[in-house]
Amino acid sequence: MRTIAVFSYRYDAHLVPDLVANLDPIVDGWIAFDDRQAQGIFSSETQRRTLLLESARDAGADWILAVDPDERLERATADRIGQLTSRHQRIAWGFRFREMYSSTDYRIDGIWGAKMQHRLFRAYDPVRYRSQELHGLWYPGDLGFREKDTDLNLYHLKMIEPKRRSGRQALYRHLDPKHEMQDIGYDYLTDETDARFERIPPGRGYHPPHVDDGRMWMADLTAEAEG
Repeated sequence: MRTIAVFSYRYDAHLVPDLVANLDPIVDGWIAFDDRQAQGIFSSETQRRTLLLESARDAGADWILAVDPDERLERATADRIGQLTSRHQRIAWGFRFREMYSSTDYRIDGIWGAKMQHRLFRAYDPVRYRSQELHGLWYPGDLGFREKDTDLNLYHLKMIEPKRRSGRQALYRHLDPKHEMQDIGYDYLTDETDARFERIPPGRGYHPPHVDDGRMWMADLTAEAEG
């Protein structure tokens, strides 16, 4: 089975080399969409995804792994990928989505400890792709995908830097002011009431190690939000 990783990059282009290093032991190849010439603060997510899905199909993908430049899969994924992709059924494998608050610690209280992202899925005809512009699945709900849990971690590095937490909130409030694409809204992104954290357990780390640069990695709308 041939597994292809797909991702797009723009403000986070400098994170791509480490992402590729993380993916190399896991996938048979990767396809990226360079979004740096896009107009506006945020280009169409569905259009970018459609192009990536089409390119993965043309490259002969049996399975697709969708990631972002600010994410890292735990090392054990490389040992499990053959087993996960050995089936012919329409399965979407989920990863425990760990929002990192340092390079080694992630948040686990409330909604934070329950986040799951189904990012490894059987390739399908991209013509069937339908999704909302934000927070949507990579596969349509009417194709009969069975969602299953890998019990593997997907580490999200964006939340490490406090100003990116505010930046993420400001961006989503701008793009989805009426919470039409996420019912709970975005206040929780900066609410640290009763926050609890867990260190990455031994043997479940990611590679390469992350050293944060303190940059925004996204359009900065925090000044507009504060004004």
